[in-house]
Amino acid sequence: MNSIAMGNTDIRGICSMATRGLLAELCAEYAQRSGIAIDIEAAGGVDAAKRVSADEPFDVVFLAADAIARLAAAGKVDPTSQTALVTSGVAAAVPAGALRPDLSSEAAVRAAVLAAPRIAYSTGPSGVALLELFQRWGVGEQLRNRLLQAPSGVPVGTLLARGEATLGFQQLSELIGLPGIELLGPLPEPIRIDTVFSGAICTAGARPEAARALLGFLASPACDESKRRHGMAPA
Repeated sequence: MNSIAMGNTDIRGICSMATRGLLAELCAEYAQRSGIAIDIEAAGGVDAAKRVSADEPFDVVFLAADAIARLAAAGKVDPTSQTALVTSGVAAAVPAGALRPDLSSEAAVRAAVLAAPRIAYSTGPSGVALLELFQRWGVGEQLRNRLLQAPSGVPVGTLLARGEATLGFQQLSELIGLPGIELLGPLPEPIRIDTVFSGAICTAGARPEAARALLGFLASPACDESKRRHGMAPA
């Protein structure tokens, strides 16, 4: 289990891997300020949503905004508590020491994708958007046997570092600091893939007011610098 903070837990939550590092930092800061112990488990976004849907007793959940909206529609989170926290962009990376393809334009990215023997992508919203981009380019079928989807909870960078893929795409926040890879930077403006990540209070939780206070802190300007340092922008 990936856990952000342990102890006499006053708030229990779950998040996707994209916000794991950021929440580790900010929840530690909030715990120090407030004296409230926080345990936020990090999991693949698909698995995290399933566990909230199954009424595990989480107080708060952090996922892509569309996943939060689906949980709200199903009555699994309080719809009035949905709080946009960050906007996260997709970046590209290659194994350490590999040639760095040009990604300065949409045409350059398309050429790099077509030249890559093996392309890794995520199970999250960024992966869905990437596949839609390939379809829009008309190369989806051409790439089908070269695509490698990272298992839920496994960073795309891990596949690159192992040599299982030659080019990878994932949220910048999930690629920053991973050993064995080289970041190529974000996708160029015409094909940017941005995801808003939000938090919400789970209806199965026991501490809704404590969770609401935590969400208020995480959405405050006091957290903006940390969000940028982790490769994201305040929402």
